[in-house]
Amino acid sequence: MSWLPFKAIRHGFSVSCVRAAGGVLGLGVFCCHAAVSTRELANLSFEELADIRITSVSKKGERLGDAAASVFVITQEDIRRSGAISLPEALRLAPNLQVAQSSANDYAISARGFNSGTANKLLVLVDGRSVYTPLHSGVFWDVQNVVLEDVERIEVISGPGGTLWGTNAVNGVINVITRSANDTQGTLAGAGAGNRGADAVLRYGGPWGEDGSYRVYGKYADRKHTATASGKAVDDASHMAQMGFRMDWGRASDQWTVQGNAYDGGAGQPTPSATVTRAGFSIDPIRLAGINLLARWERALDRGASVSVQTYYDGTKRTIPPIFSESLDIVDVQIQHTLPPLGIHAPIWGFGYRYDMDRVVNSPFIAFLPAQVDQKWASLFVQDEMRLHDDLRLTLGARFERNDYTGNEFLPNARLAWKVAPDHLLWAAASRTVRAPSRLDRDTFVPGVAPFVLAGGPDFRSEIANVYEIGYRGQPIPHLSYSATVFHADYDYLRTLEMDSSSRTFTLSNRMEGHTSGLEMWGTYHVTPAWRLRGGWTVQGVSLTLKPDSNDQTSLLAIGKDPAHMWQLRSSLDLSDQSELDVGIRHVAALSNPEVPAYTVLDIRYGWRPRPGLEAAVGVQNLGGTGHGEFTDVRTRSELAPGLFFKLVAHF
Repeated sequence: MSWLPFKAIRHGFSVSCVRAAGGVLGLGVFCCHAAVSTRELANLSFEELADIRITSVSKKGERLGDAAASVFVITQEDIRRSGAISLPEALRLAPNLQVAQSSANDYAISARGFNSGTANKLLVLVDGRSVYTPLHSGVFWDVQNVVLEDVERIEVISGPGGTLWGTNAVNGVINVITRSANDTQGTLAGAGAGNRGADAVLRYGGPWGEDGSYRVYGKYADRKHTATASGKAVDDASHMAQMGFRMDWGRASDQWTVQGNAYDGGAGQPTPSATVTRAGFSIDPIRLAGINLLARWERALDRGASVSVQTYYDGTKRTIPPIFSESLDIVDVQIQHTLPPLGIHAPIWGFGYRYDMDRVVNSPFIAFLPAQVDQKWASLFVQDEMRLHDDLRLTLGARFERNDYTGNEFLPNARLAWKVAPDHLLWAAASRTVRAPSRLDRDTFVPGVAPFVLAGGPDFRSEIANVYEIGYRGQPIPHLSYSATVFHADYDYLRTLEMDSSSRTFTLSNRMEGHTSGLEMWGTYHVTPAWRLRGGWTVQGVSLTLKPDSNDQTSLLAIGKDPAHMWQLRSSLDLSDQSELDVGIRHVAALSNPEVPAYTVLDIRYGWRPRPGLEAAVGVQNLGGTGHGEFTDVRTRSELAPGLFFKLVAHF
């Protein structure tokens, strides 16, 4: 889509997507009372690492070593020792994700290709709350202001998860799981700064009644302007304030959780299109605000059965003057029942209902019509894990989901796991998953008033992916744990931009198909009890073609937005009981359309604990020349230069 107004609104989306993620400098805070236990995680044996319990693959607790999926777990210790200050920064630790930064706060994040500022084939959850937006089927990263020191782990699945998690879990699932309030007791205060910004966090946790705990927190982040490769300043400085709470309690077989967050912030806008400025409109800062509240009840039943009910409300307001403003309210209810084992069978089923009220204020440049829409999604999933033999498991499942745009969708899944030996797992999977239409696909009109150049996508249907995977996870030699996955995905009905030859009007349609194939692998090697190496490498190829009835001239350009390969290597060394040194190097291959050269950068962090409850860290990031770009056109993207940061945290 080459006309300026639509480019402006797309840029507005991406600029506002990740305001809290910006900069490589500044401070999060470290939960020092938990550092002792998390430091031990780095020295776990393969057997102990394989025993880490995860929930994202089967929607119930299982050992990482038994999971029949390409899943990488980012632990609290990994986050702490990386120096990351935002969720996108922490996600760089996952070798099965592409994380590309184009400005101080603007990220494009995807798995297995199709990356963009509004990537729409990756599902992201925070404590079971989906942060998917029905506006463009993606994630606004700027408002995912998770307190990283409260994160227990991040489970990153590359590959489809539609049977358990629904539409949009096409190429991957990111599940951010925070710690119980009982594990975050006492007062934590932290502050830090660097040449790209500053941060501050204050948190307090205590007992609540006889069987519960709570925590409350407040945080503030400030990011400075960046500059392009030519030295031109980018108007992308931002600030964000957030506060929240969590309560956990329970007795006997019942557990309850209630948590909530509220945020407010703003950011500058990089210069919009010439069309906007020539029209005489003022370019005011972007405004972001929102509140969410989640409640969850879990009950353990006899013979390993369980039931859980979760509901949440998520309200957001986003204003990108003079182009766009949206108020969105979402209510979601999820019910899940794990049945007791029935012979060789271990069935699980669940039901979900989601309702949203989307209110848009349109502009002369772009419109979503109708401006006010109420949407609903209903789903039912059933999955059965069958133990065919002591070392052989077959999982069959299906999800039936209904949405207002395309009606019923069917998402089946089959996984086979073979425990070749106690330390070696082979698995294979075949899945069908879909991306349901968003408002961006169906309701977008350009300009905002008739006559339109783009007249929505009235017949836009779901994009489909059939995915096949074969993987291995195990311990090929002592002190080395390793995972590798080969994948192939066939896509159909991908989004295109078609022109009616008689009216010269464009509409969005589904006349592209193709496939991706690749290999992803990573491993951890314990050189000594005090020194751990972790590395990863992914390679993939993409082939897309237009169908014979398409006259699209632009969509195939998206092929060049994914690197052919990426690799990373991280070293974590305990110099003593009080000090540690972390070094990370990562390489990303070149992109095209627009051209982004390949780059290799080095990050170094030194941490010091002069006494219990006090931790300081200093480091440098993005070493490897004067700077590099990662995404979008060189004329507008930020040049990410080397930077210095300092962090200081106290827990008492």
